[in-house]
Amino acid sequence: MGSLGTTFTVWDGYYNVINGELKSTTQSRHGINPATKKSLPEVPVATQGDVDEAVSAAKSAFNTWSQVPWNERKKAILAWADAVEKNFDDFARLLTTEQGKPLVFAKAEVEAGLHWTRTLANIEIKEEVTKEDDEKQVVVRYTPLGVCVGIVPWNFPILLAMAKIAPSLVTGNPIIIKPSPFTPYGDLKLVELGQQFFPPGVLQVLSGDDNLGPWLTAHPGPDKISFTGSSFTGKKVMESASKTLKRVTLELGGKDPTIVCPDVDIATVAPKIVSLAFLNSGQICLAIKRIYIHESIYDQFLATMVEHTRTLKTGDGMEDGNYMGPIQNAMQYEKVKGFFADIEKENLKVAVGGVNEEKPGYFITPTILDRPADTARITVDEPFGPIVPAMSWKDEGEVIERANNTKYGLGASVWSSDVQTANRIARKLQAGTVWVNTHFELDPSAPFGGHKESGIGHEWGEGGLKSFCNVQTLFLKKV
Repeated sequence: MGSLGTTFTVWDGYYNVINGELKSTTQSRHGINPATKKSLPEVPVATQGDVDEAVSAAKSAFNTWSQVPWNERKKAILAWADAVEKNFDDFARLLTTEQGKPLVFAKAEVEAGLHWTRTLANIEIKEEVTKEDDEKQVVVRYTPLGVCVGIVPWNFPILLAMAKIAPSLVTGNPIIIKPSPFTPYGDLKLVELGQQFFPPGVLQVLSGDDNLGPWLTAHPGPDKISFTGSSFTGKKVMESASKTLKRVTLELGGKDPTIVCPDVDIATVAPKIVSLAFLNSGQICLAIKRIYIHESIYDQFLATMVEHTRTLKTGDGMEDGNYMGPIQNAMQYEKVKGFFADIEKENLKVAVGGVNEEKPGYFITPTILDRPADTARITVDEPFGPIVPAMSWKDEGEVIERANNTKYGLGASVWSSDVQTANRIARKLQAGTVWVNTHFELDPSAPFGGHKESGIGHEWGEGGLKSFCNVQTLFLKKV
């Protein structure tokens, strides 16, 4: 019912992992392959008792894991990553089956998960001497925080689970992973595989229904919640965690603008922007979601985007040549379709797309809307699907103001042949990550987080690891 060595002997059994043991539950549920709408295997539905047991095991494990030297923790994490890599193709295929993304992108996600894990595990947080004289030394140190909970979304379940596990464990904190109910399979197997490398209670996973998240955030035992998901749910997580003053890191939604300057090479830049807008079927918090094109090149740039959009094949992720898979689940599919309903209701102009795919799964044709109003829902709200507005601009100050006129502040990008101009505009955009002549380029050694309602705190890099720690200042006397 589990694993042997560093590779799995079976992939058809899925279990919660509590205190080093694989556990079933009385109730079970199953996911749906979004490309076919066919049922996937049964997974556990955790109970309140399971939560209590997992938290208790994690608190017990904290007493010993927090005392393990950094180098030993690092070695265990890197050995786990090596074991994941030995199962690389199986994890990728499982990811495509449960999430829907084309296999080539599933492989890229597993590869990214390995890269994030290895990079973060190699970051050592050292003590800092902030002042020293003949009488005393002032030392700042970062000590393990306690039991952490990682709440993982359905758009990048492998990468984002690994990118929460590594920083938590390397800083000395046990972690309980809660996968999305829509994509539990890969995360259950990641944690199951981890039992060969970590003591019981250090790395656990609970699959459940909609009750599980609130049980974990309200539970008095955990000390930190690392949540990636929508701004709406993030507010609920923060509200729940506040009752026990849990630390929270919230990585939330975005309405990422991209500004296209008049001097770009249209033939090169337009296809890149389209590809970045529709990557993962638009189901990325950092995807391009508003395209501002200078009016002098607007018509030509839009035409080139339309031409490239028509080349993007949509279909089952297991089939070669598909750039876009389905929307991941029925609830999100209906939400995205609501933006298509606005086309007729608001009399919006469609440049390309505008229809749903007539296929068995949750497929939607990539769609660009031509110059909707700045107040239109598609311009203001995040659809989290393959539908994006294109607007024209004339004045630099005006487009910066429009780009910043949002409650979100996750990512943004500027495209120009004049790098100095692009860099100047980039520094005026209100977002946690801003790119010049690219978008959605991330690095595990750099902090990632959002401004405004796109999040609280940040993850990754040395600063992200410090968010899994308590800060302690020592005034050490010499005499």
